[in-house]
Amino acid sequence: MDAQVTARHGNRRRAYARRERELTALAERQHGVVSRRQLLDAGLGRRAIGRRVEAGRLRCLHRCVYAFGYQRLGSRGEWMAAVLACGEGAVLSHRSAAALWGLRRPPSGSVDVSAARGRRRQGITIHEGSIVDSERTTVVGIPVTSVARTLFDLAEVVDEKQLGSAFEEADRLRLMRMPELEAVCARGHGRHALRPIRALIDAGQTPEDTQSPLEDRVLDLCHEHHLPLPVTGARVLGREVDAFWPAQKLMVEADSWKFHGHREAFERDRARDAAMQAEGYRVIRLTYRRLEREPAAVASQLRRLLTSGSGGRRAVT
Repeated sequence: MDAQVTARHGNRRRAYARRERELTALAERQHGVVSRRQLLDAGLGRRAIGRRVEAGRLRCLHRCVYAFGYQRLGSRGEWMAAVLACGEGAVLSHRSAAALWGLRRPPSGSVDVSAARGRRRQGITIHEGSIVDSERTTVVGIPVTSVARTLFDLAEVVDEKQLGSAFEEADRLRLMRMPELEAVCARGHGRHALRPIRALIDAGQTPEDTQSPLEDRVLDLCHEHHLPLPVTGARVLGREVDAFWPAQKLMVEADSWKFHGHREAFERDRARDAAMQAEGYRVIRLTYRRLEREPAAVASQLRRLLTSGSGGRRAVT
């Protein structure tokens, strides 16, 4: 009998330890927060939840959402808690989504969440409305609107200067494709966001029939501003580059709006840049838009880089 009791106690201890490991792993994936439903599904009873709250091991953030453990929550934990509090299908959106994507600094005040429906909750601004599947995704485990939908929603809650800054940052980070934004606009009939978003789309695009290869534009720029002519279409360390000044180990690479890829493409480009820098080369990334709108500024930057020899080995964007 004693052996059976001991075995039962051992099984309970092992089950308890396994459940604690699973809950800890869940909280870590969710940036330190869990929902009451998740605790119940893991086998924790209502009384057990109450005891943990009393002991401070669970701290109530919103109704039925808790901070797990004693660590201090960061912005991601607060965002995840707000999404969990708004129920199934809710996503981080507007200013908060823009901050998660890295398009602007985290806002002070309430967290923006979009949900089909929702009750008022302290610290959360709920935007009611449907989000189609193509406009939702997950970033670091947090359900969030896509970059295109984020920018569209942002247009309704910030001024044009802030929107323009976020738009430029999305362009710089290569986080979206123009067709995605066009599709969001097509579904946003009657929304106030259409006018400012359309204006930014029009300003950001260069008519296709006026586009020429970037190396031709760089050559024209060098002629117009009396800069040394580069070698075009050169191969450096097995990689073809648009324009290259061998003596200064300086190269120009295109950052074309039209051919933007996803985050992986951005990271891949930067990894190649880092490999170039390790060999003493310098990379400057140019967009067609900059060459069209800021030729004098681009020429001035190139002149400084060409006269500085091989110093300052960092990518210029």
